Amino acid sequence: MAEYTLQQLADHVGGKVRGDANLTITGVGTLQSAHAHQVAFLANSRYKNQLAESGAGAILLSPKDDEGSGISHAIVVDNPYAAFAKVAQLLDTTPAPAEGIAASAKVSERAIIGDNVSLGEYVVIEAGATIGANVSIGAHTHIGADVVIGDNTKVWSGVHIYHQCQIGADCNIHSGAIIGADGFGWAPENGKWLKIPQIGRVIIGDRVEIGASTTVDRGALDDTIISNGCIIDNQCQIAHNVFIDEDTAIAGCTVLAGSCRIGKRCMIGGASAINGHISVCDDVQIMGFAMVIKAITEPGVYASGIPAAGHREWRRNGARFRQLDDLFKRVKTLEQQQNDNE
Repeated sequence: MAEYTLQQLADHVGGKVRGDANLTITGVGTLQSAHAHQVAFLANSRYKNQLAESGAGAILLSPKDDEGSGISHAIVVDNPYAAFAKVAQLLDTTPAPAEGIAASAKVSERAIIGDNVSLGEYVVIEAGATIGANVSIGAHTHIGADVVIGDNTKVWSGVHIYHQCQIGADCNIHSGAIIGADGFGWAPENGKWLKIPQIGRVIIGDRVEIGASTTVDRGALDDTIISNGCIIDNQCQIAHNVFIDEDTAIAGCTVLAGSCRIGKRCMIGGASAINGHISVCDDVQIMGFAMVIKAITEPGVYASGIPAAGHREWRRNGARFRQLDDLFKRVKTLEQQQNDNE
């Protein structure tokens, strides 16, 4: 079990200790559940009233919230939530996807394996693959021919990475993810479909997280690219030739259609759909359940979707929606009549 003094944690996050700097911290918790050797955080002043009842050994909180808080031990820092993330990383107890190299792992003689690599049971690594130092690969994962995986990346159990794909350093690929399957490329001829071979790759940068059961399709001709620092939640679909720029976050069940381009530092809410061949500029926030069917060229917050309603209300609104075009024509006619009478 890792343990740090309060001063060591404060130094790590750039904060100041108030109270016993030698207090030992061994874990993290919430304001409600943390005990005497755990640290909790307060990021929202609305919950300041919970400080008095918290059993946490110390609290990460802002200078404003520390005033009059009455707590004995604190790390005072400008951004408590980010500081909590850094502390949680230090005290993380999550096991690695694998420890050592299992006897059942099958590694091609033509694969290159870096130092301190761990491979779980029944891992398969094909010819030409290059696995960086300190990579940990969970059980039943398949690494295709000529795949490249950078240093310190974690690949959890049951992941499939197809041929020639590239994954950067310090990435985290969760169970069930499929990297590099064929994109949806077909040409119609006489009522039949002709498959278009997908010969591009998937290129994933450094410090990228791919959620469980997310699929990232390989490019048709050019590559599908996910840039440094992106985080993609569970059960997302990233279609062929999509480009996602740095530090963009995408929540669960979102679909990015083929060849769309997403800018830097975007945040896309869950169950959203982005149409193919359109661009979204930097610093855009898209609310959950949004449907984006044309380019977004200005930073800001965008929303769409229809909120749930009672069935009778929904039916009335649905009927009115079908009448919208007729209503529009009637209004235009009335406007024209008024203009003619003036």
